[in-house]
Amino acid sequence: MTAEDAIVVTADRIAALLQAGADPHTPLRGAEWTVGEAAAHLALAGRLMADIGAGEERPYGDGTPGGLAAANRVALAVFPQRDPAVLGAEIADTARRFVAVAADRDPGEAVLTPMGPMNMATMGSYLLTHLLGHGYDIAVALRGPHMVDREVVAFTLPFMRLAMPRVVNAGATDHHACYLLRVGRDRFAVTFSDGVPTVTDAPPRRPDCTIAIDPVAFLLLALGRWTAPTAMARAKVVAWGRKPWLGLRFPLLFTAP
Repeated sequence: MTAEDAIVVTADRIAALLQAGADPHTPLRGAEWTVGEAAAHLALAGRLMADIGAGEERPYGDGTPGGLAAANRVALAVFPQRDPAVLGAEIADTARRFVAVAADRDPGEAVLTPMGPMNMATMGSYLLTHLLGHGYDIAVALRGPHMVDREVVAFTLPFMRLAMPRVVNAGATDHHACYLLRVGRDRFAVTFSDGVPTVTDAPPRRPDCTIAIDPVAFLLLALGRWTAPTAMARAKVVAWGRKPWLGLRFPLLFTAP
């Protein structure tokens, strides 16, 4: 599977859930949105990402979690479509449009996205992450099979690594620590200095805490769908090193994008 395949397959799985008689008024667990609103958001986001991928300038929020949430509210307010079947078709169509337009551009070409500048390849990772997060919410609400699996999560890591320094919260102030993350077969380090994280392929010094985590658990934890105690209770994460207790603190240093 390629990253492009993962985008299309994920969008199709979301569409299938929405087109199987979904009630748009079904509330999402732990969120203010309904299934219809989440689907509308995914449809709008798909249009936005495909337009940016095609070379259009589409300002959206200020790149912060709060700014994105405000932009989402405004966009939903002027977009009345809530029919799950219609929205499912659009989610699938816009995913394919993004893949098609991205194929004509250099993967290393820089673009400006709602989460700030990144290259085209990372933007594809961003779109996939976005689909998986909201798709998971829709699946849980509808009690259907979710689309987050180890294979597709691997393609979200370029975006997750880029986004980490952009979503640090106030709890990271003055934090100093070096973490080594083992996400399935992937490895990378996150080193905090005065509350500012730097993400590298390898740790610059001996890690204070090594975190080994199942890829699915990593994504759901990073997106705020799981908590660290939930992941640990399900035996999906283990932490060790000189300061293993930092493993519980690590997810609290970020605000889910």
